[in-house]
Amino acid sequence: MAKYLVIVESPAKVKTIKKFLGENYTVTASNGHVRDLPKSQLGIDVEHDYEPKYITIRGKGDILANLRKEVKKADKIYLATDPDREGEAISWHLYMALKLENKKVYRITFNEITKNAVKESLKNAREINMDLVDAQQARRALDRMVGYRISPLLWAKVKRGLSAGRVQSVALRIICDREDEINNFIPEEYWTLDASLFVEGEKKPLIAKYYGTKDGKVNITSREELDKIVAELKNTEFKISEVKKGERIKKAPLPFTTSTLQQEASKVLNFSTQKTMRLAQQLYEGVDIKGNGTVGIITYLRTDSTRVSEEAENMARSYITEKYGEQYAGEGTVKKGGQKIQDAHEAIRPTDVARTPLEIKESLSRDQFRLYQLIWKRFMASRMTPAKYETTSVKIDGNGHRFTVAASKVIFDGFMSVYTMDDEDKAENRTLAKSIDKDTKLSLKEFDGEQHFTQPPAHYTEASLVRTLEELGIGRPSTYAPTITTILARHYVIKENKNLYVTELGEVVNKMMKEAFPTIVDVNFTANMEALLDGVSEGTVDWKTIVSNFYPDLEEAVQNAEKELEEVKVGDEESDEVCELCGRRMVIKYGPHGRFLACPGFPECRNTKPYYEKIGVACPKCGKDIVLKKTQKGRKYYGCIGNPECDFMVWQRPSNEKCPVCGSILLEKGNKLVCSKEGCGFVKEKEKEENGQG
Repeated sequence: MAKYLVIVESPAKVKTIKKFLGENYTVTASNGHVRDLPKSQLGIDVEHDYEPKYITIRGKGDILANLRKEVKKADKIYLATDPDREGEAISWHLYMALKLENKKVYRITFNEITKNAVKESLKNAREINMDLVDAQQARRALDRMVGYRISPLLWAKVKRGLSAGRVQSVALRIICDREDEINNFIPEEYWTLDASLFVEGEKKPLIAKYYGTKDGKVNITSREELDKIVAELKNTEFKISEVKKGERIKKAPLPFTTSTLQQEASKVLNFSTQKTMRLAQQLYEGVDIKGNGTVGIITYLRTDSTRVSEEAENMARSYITEKYGEQYAGEGTVKKGGQKIQDAHEAIRPTDVARTPLEIKESLSRDQFRLYQLIWKRFMASRMTPAKYETTSVKIDGNGHRFTVAASKVIFDGFMSVYTMDDEDKAENRTLAKSIDKDTKLSLKEFDGEQHFTQPPAHYTEASLVRTLEELGIGRPSTYAPTITTILARHYVIKENKNLYVTELGEVVNKMMKEAFPTIVDVNFTANMEALLDGVSEGTVDWKTIVSNFYPDLEEAVQNAEKELEEVKVGDEESDEVCELCGRRMVIKYGPHGRFLACPGFPECRNTKPYYEKIGVACPKCGKDIVLKKTQKGRKYYGCIGNPECDFMVWQRPSNEKCPVCGSILLEKGNKLVCSKEGCGFVKEKEKEENGQG
């Protein structure tokens, strides 16, 4: 009887797939990649057509030896690694490492680990797609070149253990640019005015929002303007000038892609991108379901397509019709074409919609259940009809001024019966108490004016960073999570209450990358590179061409940087502080939480203490020095050296100037000085000589 060998990537899949195949199939795992570039050198022969020098990964010798034994016994070999570039490359590396040239070798892929999908893949076996392999080789070569040529430079100029990366350095730059935007943001004052109006025959007053005049919207920018409007409306008769009824449709959401799953899981479940991917991997590879054995319960998790197979479409439609009724079964929203997507895969969905979250809850861990429930609900919602709202908008006029009231109520819940978006408008179901028309009598109860200030852009979260990377076309579904994990692990960025903040180290590395390697951290350049890599996978671009065009420019930039970047060194400078234990001059060192003072006599003298950089400004509360400090996680702020006795602290750099309006200290924001007191609003330009320094 013929013997067949199926090689997969992960041991978790072995168990699941074995169940679907007969006695004459052996299923075994490669445990990921078996060959890679050597760690000790660049591993790409730049003199000889940029040929990669692959070696067996340390620790994989035994796995390969076992695979060779199995290969000898097999009549046919099926390479069943993941259905993407990375998976294609692993299959090719296995082909090379196991010397399968004279064997009957087939490549099979499946988008979900179910009996039908696995059996179907065997019928549609093919050759290894070298275009996809080359796209992965190009990506690996580019990443290696950036990492191995720039990282040593960071080691030499800043500190050991740092790294640069083709995608990670751009992600760091995006976060730094946003931080600069926030630091330079100057709030602008504006006011809102609500009129609380009695409606004839109603107990509850009607709250109308100030809009402006009949001619258009008016923004209220000061207290004076507000008082003037209120004065003009005194003793005015309010009349309803228009009541408009309408209908609004809210479309069903699209099923999940890798990026939208990461964003939604972060928003709704508070999962990091890394955690989401880890759990999704488990659900894809197979979980032990009571009564069913090991089953893959979601489709492949690395995808940027929202396409759904016809089979899944029909399965969802009949389930929705049966459980909710015919009127709930929809067509599904179609995504408008943006940048190029790898449409080889489907969207992320349950492999069987009849397998409801509640039904299998006991077989899943708490977090697996929460993620599966999110995926299941989102997919079901994506195949349902839109929600319908009845909308009412009312215009109310008085003495040339206009107020508006908007209300809506759900008249058909459609997809919202299973899934509500986290950002649902809070005012969605505000209804007007009774049918209001032009003849309805109104009388004023009171005005409510409120001061506001415009807000700076929000700090990035993992979710919003993933969205931005995707919008800019940087990285691919498989790279978002590792990119974020790397910049956090390197301590370039820290996470506090979901927000990402740049550390001092991150600022130094970003500044250096922008100076020495502007192309590498250029968003458009990186996005263009992704497009070229897509060209390789489609067979329209030669991968060696990309690499050979990229390397000489990189090499030149590295050589220039080696000469020019002498002064970026962070850490180990001498300070004015004398060690009170041994009398040596203490040095400034760099630790995981930023700079600290250490005795150079280590290990004989182990004295250390916090390092505070004085900025030459006195504390407005107690007159002691203001120093640059860091939070526990490494975020910069300015505080009094006399802490904890004095609690003065601000996030922006204080200046020596006082506010002429209220006497508070002025803070530096870009080329302006802004009053630190909330609500004061005083702003002035920095002096010219200060500009030169700033």
